[in-house]
Amino acid sequence: MSFTTDRSRWPDVWLAATARGVTICGDFLAATALALALQGAGAGGLAVSGLLLAATLPLVVLAPLAGRLADRVDSRTLLVTVGLAQAAICALLAVAGDPVVVVALVALLACGLALTQPCLAALIPAMVRPADLPRASAISQTAVSLGALGGPVLAGLLVGQFGTRVPLLVDAVTYLALVVAGLALRTRRGGRQPAAVDSRTRPDGRVEAGSQVGPRGTGAQWRLRRDPLMLVMVVSTAVVIAAIGGINVIEVFFIRETLHGSATTYGLVSAAWMAGMLPGGWIAARLARRLDDEGALVRGVLATLAVCSLMVLLAAFVPVAGLLVPLWLVGGAANGGDNVFANLLTARRVPEGMRARAYASYGAAVQGGSMAGFLAGGALLSVVPSRPLIAGAGVAGLLVVLAFVPVVTRTVRRERMRGWPLRAGPPSPAGTPGIRSGHG
Repeated sequence: MSFTTDRSRWPDVWLAATARGVTICGDFLAATALALALQGAGAGGLAVSGLLLAATLPLVVLAPLAGRLADRVDSRTLLVTVGLAQAAICALLAVAGDPVVVVALVALLACGLALTQPCLAALIPAMVRPADLPRASAISQTAVSLGALGGPVLAGLLVGQFGTRVPLLVDAVTYLALVVAGLALRTRRGGRQPAAVDSRTRPDGRVEAGSQVGPRGTGAQWRLRRDPLMLVMVVSTAVVIAAIGGINVIEVFFIRETLHGSATTYGLVSAAWMAGMLPGGWIAARLARRLDDEGALVRGVLATLAVCSLMVLLAAFVPVAGLLVPLWLVGGAANGGDNVFANLLTARRVPEGMRARAYASYGAAVQGGSMAGFLAGGALLSVVPSRPLIAGAGVAGLLVVLAFVPVVTRTVRRERMRGWPLRAGPPSPAGTPGIRSGHG
């Protein structure tokens, strides 16, 4: 149930975060295994792009419907049903041999992810009082980072020993964590659960119910296009990811062929990005507790995106794969900070009853940017070497960030002139999914 309280349900936070981390580990395990399998079979960049698009397109196309379902359907019913379906699909994926069937099953898995991501995102803030949301967001980010950290490493080890079937079967088991979480969580939203009342924190630290969140007190009428600050944050993030997202396709060829790294090295380098997200999320959470100016959160998003782009640019100049590790650690830390800043901004400005929809829309924009990067990276790999492609992606990301700096400045100034609240208390109970901006 959604609630307004001066107590936080930390057991629910840890349970939801653990379930999410386990499933993320399985997702990265399967994605890395399939990418290595394609590369080892002699497939080119377009084949890898096709696989990544199958895992991404449903998140974009289904976002409007998925967000509404996550807001209206009981979260327990959704998590249990979708978790069981995804486990079955992944088990079929482990025995599928036809590439067309593999792509279709990957797309079905992504359909389930389109539902569970906004559901879990909206549940996390519903578990805690407003002042505790930065910590809860960091816990969720840590679980995601640990899961994504272990996935590529396990894939590099398991693929070398057993091929792709074992990693995919392990992925099928991880989806049962969603079922366990759905059954065990005390916090629920959607369905017939009573709607939460948006709230703000009073000076004495207690929650004051009934306040409206978002520009002009829009309440249930909130729309992304009517919220200039959220809109500029979403658009800038999506465009930067489109600029540097090709690294997801290029990376495996850059490490394996240009730098002559092993499958295990590829897994370790990929894991370094996620390892960096661990401290990055907690550092950003500590900073965010002192930021009640929402304009500062948007600037934080731009700054972290700039660091991600810079690390991609520097990666183009490394002579050996091992030197990518420190660059990816810094980039991952910036990515973790970006996720936390974006999560808090979304929770502060969007009414509780609309948050799953907001997270789904944000996720769709991010995944749309990723798709553009996948397509560009896969197409350009056939005519341009991987090293200059990586350099070009980093430069493009930095140029996009620079272009959006004056846009953010004008948007913040315009909101202040119109009297829209840029300073708000911590959000009412309800968070946003961790995304791996710019790297995968």
